[in-house]
Amino acid sequence: MPLSGACQIHQKENPCNAIAYTIVGKNTYSSMISYIVNLLKQKEHSVEMRSLGNSGIKISPILMGTWQAGKTMWTGIDDTETQKAIRAAYDAGINAFDTAEVYGNGHSERILGKALVDVRDKVVIMTKVFSNHLKYNQVIKACERSLKNLQTEYIDLYQVHWPPGSFGHVAVPMQEIMEAFGELVKQGKIRAIGVSNFNRQQLEAAAQFATVVSLQSPYSLFWRHVEEDAAGFCRENGLSLLAYSPMAQGLLTGKFGPNHRFEKGDHRSSNRLFHPPLSQHVQAALSQLKPIAAAKGISLGQLALAWVISHPDTFAIAGARNPQQAIQNAAAARMRLSAEEMQALDQISASVTAHLDDNPVLWKW
Repeated sequence: MPLSGACQIHQKENPCNAIAYTIVGKNTYSSMISYIVNLLKQKEHSVEMRSLGNSGIKISPILMGTWQAGKTMWTGIDDTETQKAIRAAYDAGINAFDTAEVYGNGHSERILGKALVDVRDKVVIMTKVFSNHLKYNQVIKACERSLKNLQTEYIDLYQVHWPPGSFGHVAVPMQEIMEAFGELVKQGKIRAIGVSNFNRQQLEAAAQFATVVSLQSPYSLFWRHVEEDAAGFCRENGLSLLAYSPMAQGLLTGKFGPNHRFEKGDHRSSNRLFHPPLSQHVQAALSQLKPIAAAKGISLGQLALAWVISHPDTFAIAGARNPQQAIQNAAAARMRLSAEEMQALDQISASVTAHLDDNPVLWKW
């Protein structure tokens, strides 16, 4: 019996294929080819996982952030596209996703939960409790709301979003906050504890009362305050740094020129890097970064992400509005920078960071 067209091709390329076809039969042979193709696809999207602090949790170097999924403080966000972006990120090798209760008053959590409900056991979900819910009972209740929003029985990493007392909220004692987190660990509702936007002193205070495995902080080529403050504590105590805004809220994609104006309701209009006098230094730095990315055959955003994750125990939280952005972000996890390239990028970075003041907050709030 003559071989089918597809098998004839296999036979021409390698006679062993024809032998295998004859021995195992048509159906088994087709299944075998499909299995091999799927293995190759998995290898193409495979990402080397790293340890999240000392939690025992393994995550991809690039995480997907979902602040934009909440819609509040953003414009032009579509729920369907967001869910597609989340699944595209997962399919491309990203296994960790970050959200927060305050993002759209739970909307981001609900979108994320819906998108990942069928692969929950294969992903790491991180969320955060806001500074207005830091009393003991408030933390417990906030966690329960997040569990419901996310359609899950546990949260892998539960984080304090902003230090107690932020935004005029009650300055709850750190011990009370961490005791609530510890209780959630005992109950099996959370696996690990993290903090966000903490300075070194606040981080040290939290670590007195609980095992903290990570610090989430703004960190990019254009924003490096954490290096002079809390990063040292992280290194000394085995905490991972989760860098948010690693592409400087889009600036490091090269999409925004010096005269860009955001739509009303887009919080990035208050980002200090978009305003003089910093903006002129930012644009000059971008003009130097673009040729480096082009020479490597990668996008400017991928270069920025690769720089972040090239630092020890450092992960990049990258947002995405659509599947294409998510796939591009995920690809950065497989990119490597040489010592010479890192040095060149650091020099360009200094042309911006040398003009920053001591305020670690990215926005003019």
